[in-house]
Amino acid sequence: MTSNITELIGVYDADSTLLGEISYWVGARLGITHCSLCELTHGLFTKKSEWNQCAESLAIPFRLSHRDDAPHDVLAALTGQFPAVLQRTTEGLKIILTKEELERFDGHTSDFAQWINDFLN
Repeated sequence: MTSNITELIGVYDADSTLLGEISYWVGARLGITHCSLCELTHGLFTKKSEWNQCAESLAIPFRLSHRDDAPHDVLAALTGQFPAVLQRTTEGLKIILTKEELERFDGHTSDFAQWINDFLN
């Protein structure tokens, strides 16, 4: 399956600015904001070691962006649907995990990592 996939791209439903990061962190603690992709890749303050191990083991890059710093072509493919995971292939971009599909992992990074590995193999 990886023959024409050049990278995977995850886009958070959060902004990368300091204010955006603080607003998300506080909102998530209060139950006001939620990003299922954030829950899969990050713990309370930093990236999860389990996620780092998964990303480092992949044969292709898995890039993470926020909705305000994602590449323009990625934003165009998402049409405002955050969070999501896309694949970039030699033919273009395609969403492979939607917000609803990311929710099904229920924050379990190991299940997410297994899904990615199965998808690529």
